[in-house]
Amino acid sequence: MMDTVAPENNRAFLIFLLFTALISGALVMVIEVLGSRVVGPFFGVSLFVWTSLITVTLLALAGGYALGGLLSDRFERPAMLFGIIFLAGLLTLLIPILKGPVLKACLPLGLRGGAFASTLILFGPVLLLLGCVSPYLVKLTASKLKNIGRVVGNLYALSTIGSTAGTVLTGFVLIAYLSVDQIFALTGGLLMALSALYFVVFQRQWVAALGLVLPFLLYQPEAPVVRNMADGTRVELVHRVDNYYGDIKVVDYSFGAKRHREMIIDGMIQGGIDLADNQSIYEYNYFIQFLSYMLAPQGKRCLVIGLGLGAVPTWYENQGIQCDVVDINPAVVDIARDYFGFQNSGDLFIEDARYFLNSTQRRYDYIVLDVFNGDVTPGHLLSVEALSLMRDRLTPGGVLAVNLIGSLRRETYMTASVVKTLDTAFDTVDVFPAFDQRQSEIGIGNIILMAYQGPQRSLQVDHQRFQTHPSVRRTVFGNLGRRFEFPPGTPAIVLTDDYNPIDFFDGWLRETVRKMILQTTDWDILIS
Repeated sequence: MMDTVAPENNRAFLIFLLFTALISGALVMVIEVLGSRVVGPFFGVSLFVWTSLITVTLLALAGGYALGGLLSDRFERPAMLFGIIFLAGLLTLLIPILKGPVLKACLPLGLRGGAFASTLILFGPVLLLLGCVSPYLVKLTASKLKNIGRVVGNLYALSTIGSTAGTVLTGFVLIAYLSVDQIFALTGGLLMALSALYFVVFQRQWVAALGLVLPFLLYQPEAPVVRNMADGTRVELVHRVDNYYGDIKVVDYSFGAKRHREMIIDGMIQGGIDLADNQSIYEYNYFIQFLSYMLAPQGKRCLVIGLGLGAVPTWYENQGIQCDVVDINPAVVDIARDYFGFQNSGDLFIEDARYFLNSTQRRYDYIVLDVFNGDVTPGHLLSVEALSLMRDRLTPGGVLAVNLIGSLRRETYMTASVVKTLDTAFDTVDVFPAFDQRQSEIGIGNIILMAYQGPQRSLQVDHQRFQTHPSVRRTVFGNLGRRFEFPPGTPAIVLTDDYNPIDFFDGWLRETVRKMILQTTDWDILIS
């Protein structure tokens, strides 16, 4: 038997069901979009993470549709539907509490298996319950109206409109102003409020309003993250920004008198400095700077694509070289200035690099491509069309420096393909590993690719300008200028805008790099 609803409330109840379709559809997409912000910092924001999220969402919704249809036939009561919605809200509130233990427990499954398993555990139950909503709504409306087709069509239309609104609202608004945990609290609270509203308004069960207390009891305000590592190093999360383009963290490491600071974006370390002198503690910055200058010592103007913490453009500015910067994320600029001492006399362009390269007429003696989206350089910046644009923005004698995480030994297909693509756009391409190949068993790390027109140039060293942090001096000067060449016949293709499978073929490389990060970075910093 169905719940008793007064006849005068029938129309109001129908409107409430349509509103339920709209809200539940919106919150499904809120949860799916937020999934990458939960799993990404730990397992990486990459193709297999998004594949896991989409697969779990589709499987959970499919299961929910089947389960909802079964339950609606057996329990034709609105109270059952809104009980399911209440439970979905409760499980949503638990996601911020459970994410740390679940992510850590799933790590032994590997990055692909761990990403799928953690996504399934954290989001699968909520999405399954929300999948039950649509068939239940169909059952309830079908029992009240003769024009079933129109009403069912309206339900699905409203659900889809809600999904669209939820996607846009999350990506363009909520992430900019609320933390991920706060958005989950808001989502869970809305689902529970929707359920409580039904029981209070249509069933006169005033005690249901007490359920609205749960979001306040379960919500955990963000607390400062401070950890002590096994070797005595103190780790502190000093700043965090979660916006449209990624989760950005500033992390301090202190051991005795030493204090280092790193920038992490979506779990990927973007660089670090010694707070005593603001010098970079990572080798690849010095390779980019020194190799560019050695190949074109008379340069006066530079373009850096991808600001990071600002170490590279700051070095150019200190050499009297005016440096323009292009970065798509305005928050990165603020953090680089406020926490890493970045400053420049050139112009800042907050826009996509391809758009800038297509629209500008400026010419540069140096162009530095140092962009990472999650674990990999965005493919649209490594195609022959993009690299040709960079070539056209160089002055005669100018050089392009590309910072690439690649492989020189195992599965070199995509790394060699980037080199071959550069060879198509430029006369000369030099490959400089920013690590000691003799001490690297796997041959993976930062690789600096130098491309320019004309024959191969000799390297002109200026030791007065080449100052490094003591911790990396031996690696930098022991390997600076050591060129690498892939053996003849190494498999490679030219990457184009039309065909650029770097995300697929380099999946193993991203997994390897992510494992290396997890071995050296405190997990709670990544999860928080």
